Amino acid sequence: MTESDSKPALLRMRGISKSFPGVRALQDVDFEVGPAEIHAFLGENGAGKSTLLKILSGAQPPDSGTIEFDGRSVSFASPHEAQAAGVVTIYQEFTLAPDMTVAENVFIGREPGGHVFISYRQLEAQTSELCKRIGLDRSPAARVRDLSVAEQQMVEIARALSMKSKLIVMDERREALLHHPRPEARRHIDHFRHPPPRGSLRDLR
Repeated sequence: MTESDSKPALLRMRGISKSFPGVRALQDVDFEVGPAEIHAFLGENGAGKSTLLKILSGAQPPDSGTIEFDGRSVSFASPHEAQAAGVVTIYQEFTLAPDMTVAENVFIGREPGGHVFISYRQLEAQTSELCKRIGLDRSPAARVRDLSVAEQQMVEIARALSMKSKLIVMDERREALLHHPRPEARRHIDHFRHPPPRGSLRDLR
């Protein structure tokens, strides 16, 4: 048993391969993430970074290989299934609704309240907590269309954090962090490494 195999891991991907017509995007790729670790993929366009992340998030199936997440073997059939397990992905393309508010985008489909009425007071309070946590100085009632590109990316990050995620995957989201001076960017990154105690963000379900 190697040192890598003996240490606890949140994620283990082994022997991941993926081909498209005329292109071998990935070949026998191994990747591992431990609790509270932050990793970055570096490579030229076409190196297979996004393909590996799409396989992890359930957006594409691998041709071969295995994935273990949170102590069990998994094979996510869709991004929704991956999210339910705690893997939340922020893609290159925005998935925000520009005419909706920051709060509505953060908790879209998971709004607090009953099946008929939404508690906007609770919705905005929860969003305000998240915005403070990541350093987004915008009102929860602000329309997304009025935000800068970097601020919109921060909204995507806030939404990922609101999903009680165990692993957040960010595909080309560097602008949101570069929007801040280096010490501030490092502080925001540390929020992912050291999340607040369980229950500090109230359960909306």
